[in-house]
Amino acid sequence: MSDLTVVATNRKALHEYFIEDRYEAGIALKGTEIKSVRASRVSLREGFVTIRDGELWLMDVHIAPYEQAGIWVHDPKRPRKLLMHRREINKLNSLVQEKSYTIVPLKMYFKGKVAKVEIAVARGKRKYDKRAAIAGRDAERRLQREWKEFTH
Repeated sequence: MSDLTVVATNRKALHEYFIEDRYEAGIALKGTEIKSVRASRVSLREGFVTIRDGELWLMDVHIAPYEQAGIWVHDPKRPRKLLMHRREINKLNSLVQEKSYTIVPLKMYFKGKVAKVEIAVARGKRKYDKRAAIAGRDAERRLQREWKEFTH
């Protein structure tokens, strides 16, 4: 089992979407980008994945510019290509086309020395779904607190 070093997570996606299925994808980065990713200077908050010409593209993910880059500074929000097998891309494309799912990045991590992105096929939550999830978390937290007081 190789070691996983999580660099960034997208907690907002778990609040905004019902996660249906998760996939692992490689990511094509430039030299200065990989240095910023190693320093955990990544934000997945606004990110999403789009499919163009049979390729997956990671959009609106902010990777901060590397300070020591000099004149070779990268654009922080440039589209980045995701690397997956063709049949997986075709499966994702059919889900997005037929069932109107969205593909969102959940976390970016290193698997050994290689940068990977965990993406998810997701369905958007309605406002009442979000409220119900918050109420459920609050109730669970209250139960845990009362149980802790009861056992001590």
